[in-house]
Amino acid sequence: MGDTELERFRVHVTCLTDHQVEIEVPVQGGLARLEDLEVHGTEEGECFSSWLHGTIMTEWETVRQSSTYALATMVDDAEQHLDGDLLLHAYINGIFPMADPDEGVIEWFRPDPRGILPLDTVHVPRSLQRRVRSGRFEVSVNRSFEEVLRACAVPRSAENGSWMVEDLLSAYLELYERGFAHSVEARRDGMLVGGLYGVQVGSAFFGESMFSRPESGGTDASKVCLVHLVERMRARGFMLLDTQFVNDHLQQFGCIEIPAAEYDIMLAEAIRQPRSFHDG
Repeated sequence: MGDTELERFRVHVTCLTDHQVEIEVPVQGGLARLEDLEVHGTEEGECFSSWLHGTIMTEWETVRQSSTYALATMVDDAEQHLDGDLLLHAYINGIFPMADPDEGVIEWFRPDPRGILPLDTVHVPRSLQRRVRSGRFEVSVNRSFEEVLRACAVPRSAENGSWMVEDLLSAYLELYERGFAHSVEARRDGMLVGGLYGVQVGSAFFGESMFSRPESGGTDASKVCLVHLVERMRARGFMLLDTQFVNDHLQQFGCIEIPAAEYDIMLAEAIRQPRSFHDG
């Protein structure tokens, strides 16, 4: 098959040494091959080659790295390729998106190490256990997905801005409509005061974001939603709760980091096992 029949995408990759690498990805039938990649630039190419351990191939290219994550941004006609199918391709390969609203660019991440919350060792602090049992919040599932999605996208502070753009939001809504994305919501006196959402493939749940509104009586609302998520996943035999990264908030629940290679094995097994997130 000649190169004239291959579509080519230009991709920018940031290496560990912060060099910018431009590569061309020949794509045929939605797939690309590592040996087909063309790296442009001498110093940048050496950087790229020295840190490249493997690649995940779909309609774009993301580079795995051994001790950190690389980011790949597809240029040219990226927007027209962003849909639910592209997101699913990403998640089943351990990749997730974050957008820069100021630049209008969507970046793709694959951390190493990877954050997960082991379902069999989740720790719920006693004070939170009491909060869950108190019935202070009305907890629901998939009742207000878009509202939760938009609330999670609101900047938390001047330093911690939004990572959402409308194109990405639309792709998540598509996954929700197709049954691949879910939300858990907490209400108090009928008002939404907290929630979380993520993507499900098989018995894997990829947690994306959570929010709470303490000013509206939603203190600990997102944590209560997380407890309900864990209980639901356990009851339905889920295998993997992906948190992407580990932070102080998640560490109190027992969130840990594992090597990307170990995560890949867990992910491959989990996505093969069908599970239902819904009741019934």
